[in-house]
Amino acid sequence: MINNKKNSITSNGIKLISFYQKFLSSSVSKFLEIFGLVRNNSCVFYPTCSEYTKEAIKKYGILKGSFLGLARILRCHPWQKNHIDPLK
Repeated sequence: MINNKKNSITSNGIKLISFYQKFLSSSVSKFLEIFGLVRNNSCVFYPTCSEYTKEAIKKYGILKGSFLGLARILRCHPWQKNHIDPLK
């Protein structure tokens, strides 16, 4: 019972990120660029933060995966150099 609930929560987290990637990501990027909050419309990390978070949730579960995704987002800033940062 508990494992089913845990899998359901993880699955819903992944679905939420997939929805963001498909429908909201480009709109958010354009909004941030218009207001000068980002220099260009490209991510400095590979894989993107949303893909990284999705992988982290699949591997570690919803709590630790979300924490790792948030930590990755907080490392992003305009002076960041492009680099590969895979999930460990």
